[in-house]
Amino acid sequence: MSASTKQLEAFVSDIGDISFKDDAKVLAVKSKDYFWYSPILKDQLDDCVGQLLVQPKSEEEIITVASAIARHRIPLTIRGGGTGNYGQCVPTEGGVILEITKLNKVLKILDGRVVCEAGARIEQVEKAVSESGQMLSMFPSTKRLATMGGFVSGGSGGIGSLRNGMLRDGENITYLRIVTVEEKPRIIELQGKDILKAQHAYGTNGIITAMDYALTPAKDWSHTIALFNNYAAALDFAKQAQEENLDAFLMTVVERRFAQYYRKLTNYFPSELDAVFSMIAPEAMADYTARVKDAGGTVSLAKTLHEIEEANLPPAWECGWNHTTLQALKQEPSIWTYLQVAYPRPFDPKLVERQMKRYGDELFFHHEMARMDGQIQIFALPILRWTSKERTYEIIREMEEKDGCMIFDPHVITIEDGGMKDIDSTQIEFKKEADPYGLMNPGKTRGWRPEMARN
Repeated sequence: MSASTKQLEAFVSDIGDISFKDDAKVLAVKSKDYFWYSPILKDQLDDCVGQLLVQPKSEEEIITVASAIARHRIPLTIRGGGTGNYGQCVPTEGGVILEITKLNKVLKILDGRVVCEAGARIEQVEKAVSESGQMLSMFPSTKRLATMGGFVSGGSGGIGSLRNGMLRDGENITYLRIVTVEEKPRIIELQGKDILKAQHAYGTNGIITAMDYALTPAKDWSHTIALFNNYAAALDFAKQAQEENLDAFLMTVVERRFAQYYRKLTNYFPSELDAVFSMIAPEAMADYTARVKDAGGTVSLAKTLHEIEEANLPPAWECGWNHTTLQALKQEPSIWTYLQVAYPRPFDPKLVERQMKRYGDELFFHHEMARMDGQIQIFALPILRWTSKERTYEIIREMEEKDGCMIFDPHVITIEDGGMKDIDSTQIEFKKEADPYGLMNPGKTRGWRPEMARN
């Protein structure tokens, strides 16, 4: 489905003075995300590359691009900061890459909400809202590079999910502004639960140009490490603290075998102890410290973000979620990949003990405290010693069939196979409306079939 030279020339003519690039080195960089976390995806996607990069600066320019894409029937892939892990912004069929990062304005800051353009970097928005005494309800560990629209399109949860649930829970997002890919593009505004038509759709059904996002009162969180003699004790501490609503924004339990990858934290996370990384409210620090002591642990680090930065230490959010995978891959890139595991409710720490015994040195575990659908939900993103695709899926089957876990497969590119398991008919119906020719991010959803495309 790659575009022909004639199609691309016609497209360039139609977009006028909108910035575009066709340099091979630029295209090679802009056609990648962090799919290389998975050797399976690396084999599948390494050679995928776009044919043209466009960098519109306004919604008006987005509309011009969308119109030209539809007119000439060219595949279109939307790109934010490129921090996704599943090839969400990799153009599997060539065509045009639309980089959204120049749509980066913070449009409005209200009490409890921020409205911004989709290409704004998350850290940029965070700094803007901090002036009002507020902070984002949650963010990914990659917030320095990730965009707001990219997080909405490809993410599920992250730092803050312990308090505020997953992205699609509650009112974390209540508004999306979308440009359709038609000869005469339209603006569609989704509000309330209707945002689920486009949230976590990998940019397959409309170009998000603006959105809102929930804010909470800002706190000068204490970035802490608590150490325990065994992983079960660390996990029990975190589980109980969450059940009893300790005022925390992040709580990540990391086993001692990860200590070798946290080189800046050698003095705080020794290889003979297991750790709990947390962000604790200042008014809850006394309670937190007492809880750690009662659970048989010790607090090795407790610093504000400013103090962490002054000491050249990583913040707590870079010690959990998928940043933990990154720490290992930086040092041993050919050895590790990872899994994404949701544990059955109510959470049973003994299940983790059985899994650690079963897999030994094949899996190094860390667990994330979160909420989903208003209930406590424990996740794990263990790193997996890579041997083969067959062994990877054998482990996935064991965890699902023997342990009752749900695996959000990070080794596939389709929305359904990665997490939902079922085709989201609501998103497909919206794709018929917002991308009637099926040009957006082809190959990323099994729910779209060629015969659905408008003639």
